[in-house]
Amino acid sequence: MEQRLSVITLGVGNLKKSREFYESLGWKVASEEKESEEIVAFNLRTFCLVLYPIEALAKDTLVNMALQKHPTVTLAYNVSSQEEVDKTIEYIRNAGAEIVKEPQKVFWGGYSSYFSDPNGYLWEVVYSPGSPLGKNGEFKWNSTD
Repeated sequence: MEQRLSVITLGVGNLKKSREFYESLGWKVASEEKESEEIVAFNLRTFCLVLYPIEALAKDTLVNMALQKHPTVTLAYNVSSQEEVDKTIEYIRNAGAEIVKEPQKVFWGGYSSYFSDPNGYLWEVVYSPGSPLGKNGEFKWNSTD
């Protein structure tokens, strides 16, 4: 198995509200011609984020997925500076997100903040000086190339 990730699927309680939230961040749906009331996909730099109704995801996986306030997963959006963390969080705040941790220095030497999407998924907006972004915005853990 290759060391890569293709899709992250979030089980959501309200597909329309979730789609509107991510679109308010400026994200574009992957394919308008295949627009569906059953699934929404956003192509990102190296993988895809999919929104799928929690009931359908539970049926597909054969796992009971009672959605809690904050699922035990976080998603990270790395940026190039502390100032960019602050700027990004203000943009996200203006889009209507709940900021659950204001931007601040963290114990490992970085700078980060967390927000919650409409389904309680936690996103970290983070500057990691030990892992600068590549020339195309790609992220690699502890990488300087």
